[in-house]
Parts: sequence; C-alpha cells; structure tokens
Amino acid sequence: MEIVYVYQRKRREFGKQPLFRDRLSEPTVSIPPDPAYMKNYVERNPCFAEVQSAPEKSEHEVNTESFVLCSRGILHRQGGWPKDVDSNDVEHTIRYKKKIEKDEEYIKSVQIMGNTMEHCIKQNNAIDIYQEYFVDTLDAPTVEAPNAKSLNVYRDPNKIKRAASYVSWYPDDGHKIAVAYSQLEFQKTPSDMSFDSYIWDVENPNVPDQTLTPSSPLVCIKYNPKDPHILVGGSYNGLLSYWDTRKGAYPVDTSLIEKSHRDPVYNLSWVQSKSGCEFFSVSTDGQVYWWDIRKFSEPTESLSLDPEKNGNVVGGTVLDFETTMPTKFMVGAENGSIFMCNKKAKNPSEKITHVYPGHHGPVYALQRNPFFTKNFLSVGDWKAQIWVEDIKSPIMSTKYSMSYLTDACWSTTRPSLFFTAKMDGTIDVWDFVFKQNDPVHTVQVCQVPLHSIKVQDHGKLIAAAARDGTTTILELSDGLSKMQGSEKAVFSQMLEREAKREKTLEASAREKRIKAAQKRPNSGSLKPSGTQLAELVKTADDEFFQTVNDGLSEGDLGWISRAT
Repeated sequence: MEIVYVYQRKRREFGKQPLFRDRLSEPTVSIPPDPAYMKNYVERNPCFAEVQSAPEKSEHEVNTESFVLCSRGILHRQGGWPKDVDSNDVEHTIRYKKKIEKDEEYIKSVQIMGNTMEHCIKQNNAIDIYQEYFVDTLDAPTVEAPNAKSLNVYRDPNKIKRAASYVSWYPDDGHKIAVAYSQLEFQKTPSDMSFDSYIWDVENPNVPDQTLTPSSPLVCIKYNPKDPHILVGGSYNGLLSYWDTRKGAYPVDTSLIEKSHRDPVYNLSWVQSKSGCEFFSVSTDGQVYWWDIRKFSEPTESLSLDPEKNGNVVGGTVLDFETTMPTKFMVGAENGSIFMCNKKAKNPSEKITHVYPGHHGPVYALQRNPFFTKNFLSVGDWKAQIWVEDIKSPIMSTKYSMSYLTDACWSTTRPSLFFTAKMDGTIDVWDFVFKQNDPVHTVQVCQVPLHSIKVQDHGKLIAAAARDGTTTILELSDGLSKMQGSEKAVFSQMLEREAKREKTLEASAREKRIKAAQKRPNSGSLKPSGTQLAELVKTADDEFFQTVNDGLSEGDLGWISRAT
C-alpha cells in the first residue's frame, strides 16, 4: 500500500509577500584586464566559423490530460465518535469524554497541539499579510476628467417592446436591479403584450434572473430596504402587489380593485417601521394610500391632495420619504406644485403643511439630499431646482435645457453631485461646488427618452431606464463617485448662503408689495368715483399713448396721429 503525506499550511504562514520592482542596473565589481593571462592562451589563425541565418528550431508534441469537473455534495455530521458511542445520547457522550480526559495520550496530544497553536498566535501577532495600511489617510484629489462608461445593457426579452418605466437597486450590495415594464401611452396597449417585469443580475445582461408576473403592467417597483426578498409594485390599473422572490413569479398578495387607486400608481415608498412591512403610494387620482403587506385587503390610511380644501383634488406623480423624518413626507403633483405633508397632523385638512409653487409641468422627480435632509431636489420642466424646507422659492437651479427633463437623483456618496435625465436620451452630471452654469459631464445613453435613473448605494454605478425597453448601467469615474476633500463643508456653506440670500429677497419683495398697496388710490375703504375716476382714466390713457410714442420711429408717428 502506498502511503502519501501532504504538507499543507495557510498563506500567511509563508511570511510577508515579497514585492519586486524594476530598477536600473548597477556594477558591483569591476575587474580590469590583466596582460599576464595572455601567456595561457594561443591565438588560432586562421579561424573558421559557420553561421546560419535561419534560427534553429525543434518540434515537440505535448498532449495534456483533460481536466474533468464534477459537482459533489457533502453532508457534514458530528464525527469522531467510536461506533459503540451514540452521539445523540448526551449522558453517553459525557461519560466517554471523562474517560478520554483521564487518558495520558490525551494530555500529550493537547500539549502538542497547544505548542502549534501558540506558534500560530505568535506568528499572527508578528505579521499580518492581509493588513491594510494607511486606512485613515484621505485619498488624493483625482485629476482625471469626469467620465462615465457603459457596462451592460438589459433589453426587454419580449417581442413587443415596452417602456422601462422604473428601476430599483437591490439593497446594500446592489448586485441586482428590478425593472418595471409598461406601456404608458393611453389606450396604446396591444392585446397580446406581455405584463411581465424582470429582475436582472448586474453581471448577466443576457437572461433575466427572475420574472415577476402581475395582473397589470407595472409602472413602478421598489425593493424593501429591510428585506431584499420582498418587492412591491404599482400597476397601470391602480392595483398594488407584493412579491417574495423565494415564492416564485406570481405576487403573494394583491390589493382589492375597489379599495385601490383609480389611476396608474406612479410612485411608492417604503415607510420606516418596526415590522418593515408598511409603504405608501400615490396616483394621479389625487389619493395617497398607506398599506401594510400583512393586511393587504384595504389601505390603513389615506390622504386626498386637496391643498385649497375646496374639493378639487390634484393628481400626484412622485413621493419622497426620509427615514430620519418619520412623520414628514413630500408629494409632487401634476400641476407642478410640491406638497410638504405631516402624517401625524390632528385633522386631515392640516396634513398638507406647505405648498411650494414648483414647476411649469408635472413634477417627475423629488428627493431629499442624503447629506443635508432639509434640502431637496425637484424636476418638472426644463430645469432642476434645489429647495430648502422653510423657503417657498428655490435657492438654486440649473439653466433651462433644450430638452425636457424626465428624472433626477442625488449621488449617494457626494453631497453636491446630482444627475438629470432628459427626453433626448442624455444624462447630465451636475456638481454645484465645481460649476453651477453647466453640467460637468454629459452622457448620451440612447436616442430615446429616459424614464428613470437611480444610483447604486455605493455611488459607483447608475442605472437608466429608457422608453425603448432598454436599461443601461453606467460606471462612474472616481472623481464622480468619491467625496473630494472638504466638499461637504463647502457645499453646506453654499446652501446656507443661498438660503439667507433668498430669505432677504423675500423680505424685500414683501416690503415693496406692502408699500405699493398703501400708495394705490383704491387701497382705502372707498373706491374712486365721479370726477376722481375720470381723472384717473385720463391719466392712464395719457401714460399709455406716451409709452407707445416713445417706442415708435418717426415714420410711425403719422399712423398714431391718424389713429387718434
């Protein structure tokens, strides 16, 4: 019988890893020529040498053995017990342990193992090849130009292509994305269109990792931040469903149609709670519903978006909820307004605490800054705006773009960086510490409008969902994903300065309005009438024609005289 003994040890037992680097050659010893050695040699004259221009080669044949892979399972059970000892019997095992501990060989074995263990402990204390040096040292500022490159493109696998309307990252490590697919154009849904949405593995753009099959196409979808196996989605017909990825493609439960929204569910957000099972949704029917997936038959609470309190509700398009503010949330509306709401208000009419004028069109994006939660970003027309809670006008904004903006989001790792998506298929990267007038970088993702962009928690990747059903993942450069020195302090000072400036302008405008109201002739309790009213009308006419004459050329004066 052949006995083979294999010596094995861990990598760290070899000592510190040697590192080699290139260096210039240096002479160590210099031996000068000695003419005395010529006496030991005889010069051969003539000398013949054969030279062949072609290099010499030899032929070798090697046939390596094929390497066969096979998968095998291992079932580990508690071992080391003799056959006459029942390991499941506690008393039996205790008696056997006492018997072994009294054996002299057992003591010798423990002493030998103790020496080996002591050697390993001392070696680990002396050197650790896995130790990371300079962990607390700040990274040097990057000098490379900001850029973003495309990693993968995930296409709708169905024959009838649908728009990728929403994308959600897997919590924590972000190795998966959930994409909602739907046809958002009214009454343009083909009869044989698929309703499926998909979960994709970031490393595999060819085949979806899992399929989600709702009863109606999903408009939005989000992972549960506390349990990544749970997803909730809002459908085009107003229903809400939640999935457990461990239980297959079909939803675990779906809301009742008579208790759900009457319009498409455009956005939803998970709520900070002990159970991690609560979320709320918004739709263009003007309702905000709170739900608990453990009791999905009806919403636990509701809010009508009626800021004027006259019965005319306003459709909602986007939600934002910050976990550090459990009672506050914001709603973006179809009319461009932004509503600041308080869930714990005493009366339903007091839940909408502030109304911001917002944008010229429906609000498509609304998100608080992850570093400065009092400031939030919004998009609803051709520009993005940054707000602060206690001021009803934006403190900072981007310039008007030639293309309509469809979505925006903050960077998760840099406080002054945010991204905007546009109808022309481009993503603009804005860094307000570096530049306020223009984006620092623009990426052409595709040639169709983008519907949704979301940044990974680590800030290195960004996912963009487009109207043609493609979802593109971009990798950002270190300059766009790592915080730069004192960036947080500088941006904080910038926000405070702009907020103070806006407050000063608001106070000045308020004083001017008050003074103007006091100077008006009809500002009193009595309205002008009779001779006083005729004099005011005549004065207004004279001022009007004088203004017109000042703006006309000499050739047009005749026309004015004929008209009068």
